[in-house]
Amino acid sequence: MTVTTTVNIRSSFGRQAWKRLQRNKGAVAALCIIALAILVGIAAYWIAPDATPYANRMTLEISGQRPGFRVTMLAMQKERPPQRAGFFSRMLYGQGDGVTYVPIRQWKFEGTDIVVQKYVDEETSLPERYPLAEVWYGRKGALQQPLPVLQRQTATQRIITKTYWLGTDRFGRDILSRLLIGTRVSLSVGCIAVLISLTIGVLLGAVAGYFRGRADDVVMWLINVIWSVPTLLLVFAITLALGKGFWQIFIAVGLTMWVSVARIIRGQVMSLRELQFVEAARALGYGHMRIIVRHILPNILGPVMVVAASNFASAIVVEAGLSFLGVGVQPPQPSWGLMIKENYNFIITHNPLLALAPGVAIMLMVLAFNLLGNGLRDAMDVR
Repeated sequence: MTVTTTVNIRSSFGRQAWKRLQRNKGAVAALCIIALAILVGIAAYWIAPDATPYANRMTLEISGQRPGFRVTMLAMQKERPPQRAGFFSRMLYGQGDGVTYVPIRQWKFEGTDIVVQKYVDEETSLPERYPLAEVWYGRKGALQQPLPVLQRQTATQRIITKTYWLGTDRFGRDILSRLLIGTRVSLSVGCIAVLISLTIGVLLGAVAGYFRGRADDVVMWLINVIWSVPTLLLVFAITLALGKGFWQIFIAVGLTMWVSVARIIRGQVMSLRELQFVEAARALGYGHMRIIVRHILPNILGPVMVVAASNFASAIVVEAGLSFLGVGVQPPQPSWGLMIKENYNFIITHNPLLALAPGVAIMLMVLAFNLLGNGLRDAMDVR
């Protein structure tokens, strides 16, 4: 009977908290943004215009173009195209290009060749001639199909028009594709960093708050030492020790964010350990681990969720800052901070959106998690 009553109370509180959260328009909008970002991160290689690994298709002739730039491309078959990736392999890593894209202005057929005006820059073009067999089969040699057939197929399938909705960076890569795939980095860093910080922070905070005494002194000493070191310097030290890279940045950010979690959990546990239900559990002979895990931690789930949302936003900002400084995610892997680093010179020139687009993406994600954290704080307040 008691167990059923407890479950019903918890379920009722959860429903009430969800209803209160739904009445918070800011939190609902934040949830929608976060859900959209998760979907984009999962399906990034399926929806990105450039589905190559890391969206790293370089076309130097069209570098630094404005949003909405359109160009005609001649798709020339590679002699050794990459193996076709499976469904999950493409979803995780993308699909390599089987063709080489050549930007052109005009084209025409002359015998067994195609003559194009190659796009060099906005005012310059260069005439070039390609054998149709090289365009269609990826190698020079005798034509394997009649010329009229090749002409029709080349005209309809090998000459395409591409639109770069957010422009191209200084290497001629599609900004929109790199922005979509970069969503994975920000969400992954936030998720792993929050898991690491919660694991360490909840463990040390619960031990310090429940046992107090010497255990509390040791944990608080460690917290004060870690907190006395500037976060950026601590991340630099951990990154230099572990090396630069995708996974190293997860660990570095996570190991610097557990301090605030530990302090919050310690305070919550110290207040709960004096309540009657904890005294009753001790009187029934339950062990310390059972009391902490089964009776105390479920009652501080609200503050944990709030600090998790706040740490998620902080992790995104820290990762972007580290990537901007060159010690985070390494090229060619797309990261919003790295995209700002690569294109910030365009802010004072003719195309500021190249750096502003990832900056706006960072702002929206951080704002969404902060609004969600505020909404969770209000929704899960028992008062």
